[in-house]
Amino acid sequence: MREYAQYCPVALASAVLADRWMPLIVRELVLGSRRFNDIDRGLPGISRTLLKQRLEHLARKGVLDRVPVARGHEYQLTPAGRDLEPVIMAIGEWAVRWMFTEPEPREVDPVTLTWWMSRRIDEQELPGQRVNIEFDYRGDDPTRIWLVLDQREASVCTEHPGFSSDVVITTEPVALMRVFAGIVTLAQATAEGSVILTGPPRLLRALPTWFLWSPFAPAVRARCDVQGGWSVG
Repeated sequence: MREYAQYCPVALASAVLADRWMPLIVRELVLGSRRFNDIDRGLPGISRTLLKQRLEHLARKGVLDRVPVARGHEYQLTPAGRDLEPVIMAIGEWAVRWMFTEPEPREVDPVTLTWWMSRRIDEQELPGQRVNIEFDYRGDDPTRIWLVLDQREASVCTEHPGFSSDVVITTEPVALMRVFAGIVTLAQATAEGSVILTGPPRLLRALPTWFLWSPFAPAVRARCDVQGGWSVG
């Protein structure tokens, strides 16, 4: 990794975080991913070899520890790594204020979006029963993905899980990303017809409370409040 040979705190931090993919890898760790496959799942486009190299670099820099667990190992943030959470949040919130725009189809992968949603679950709000949510993504590349919520655990399935769906969410990936990002609420999206929910009324009423949405959604909503609505650029 690049070393800058400068006696400067920004240079020292850049030697840890400034390489390609590095801030996003730290983002995945901050948001709770521990296993290699989970980190990889949140980063479509990175090679597994490069991800391994980046994780080893973070371990050498004291940002994470590689800890043996049952059936393998996982990556756990050290105190120095956990201290990066406000740094990552500040970077994202800065981008919301100055650079964030409407999502484009090329930026929204349905599997990754569903995976992100699975990590942003409010466990206290989940029903006592298993719930199978089917995402029927429409558009140029239609696909179906299932999110199974069972005993406060979330599993993303790209193949049919083998039991019927309790709730079906029919939408285009960009439309659901607008909800996840905080540009519109789920109620607004369903009212305008960009997101269609099908299922028992009691589950549909409760569904919005199951998700915490993007950690940057409050910053997006704050920008909307200041500007009197969402505008691009």
